[in-house]
Amino acid sequence: MTTVAYQGEPGANSHMAALEAYPGAATLACATFEDAFAAVTGGEADLAMIPIDNTVAGRVADIHLLLPDTPLQIVGEHFLRIRFSLLGVPGATIEGAREVHSHVHALAQCRGFIRAHGLTPVVAGDTAGSAREVAEWGDPAKLSIAPPLAAERYGLSVLASDIEDQQHNTTRFVVLAPPRDYPQADGSQYVTSFVFRVRNIPAALYKALGGFATNGVNMTRLESYMVEGRFAATMFMVDVEGHPDEPALARALEELDFFSTQLRILGVFPAHPRRFGVREG
Repeated sequence: MTTVAYQGEPGANSHMAALEAYPGAATLACATFEDAFAAVTGGEADLAMIPIDNTVAGRVADIHLLLPDTPLQIVGEHFLRIRFSLLGVPGATIEGAREVHSHVHALAQCRGFIRAHGLTPVVAGDTAGSAREVAEWGDPAKLSIAPPLAAERYGLSVLASDIEDQQHNTTRFVVLAPPRDYPQADGSQYVTSFVFRVRNIPAALYKALGGFATNGVNMTRLESYMVEGRFAATMFMVDVEGHPDEPALARALEELDFFSTQLRILGVFPAHPRRFGVREG
């Protein structure tokens, strides 16, 4: 049986993503992203389901620092529509509550609902963890914002559903596995993810990325971040549509490599249907 590691407590969105992408798989809750990576590296799990960006909150902190250094490889992606519920102990009501606990991103994504009901937001380490804590406290004045799965897991009542401010709220996850051969180019839609660092010369980034434009390669993600504690040392993380064996992307990567001091492909994987606006089911 496949085991999928994820960061967070049982009932978290990452847990839901793992179950949705791999029905019937065993799951392994991990305290940190590093622990989830280590579970796969050490053989405790076959895959890791890791959130990388969200349509409301943007990129997930720390992931861009972890991916370039891990020996693991991106082998897939999964898009999860984020749905938050307001949870309380049995008998709790919104009118009788004072506080609402959740992860900082969840609180931000439900800001309108929280303000409309006069609740005081309290930051917790994890959405599902806040549900567990509310269940343990047994205080009807303290509520949790968490995925619906957490209500089942911790025996809480759902006081309101789909309370997120933006209905397009979606998180993209990447699936990590031990190194393997890339899938062969077969005419299907693929995504290639990589990091690079340009030479410290004028217009280096412009020249490095020019090959993608001239070869008609669509770039869907370009993010920069500092490395080595230096303001002048910048790494870029990129997703492009295409497979490295396809001539257009091969030429673009060759040109990028010429202007870069470092280039590493993080993974080549099938594009998820949601990437192109197609909903499954």
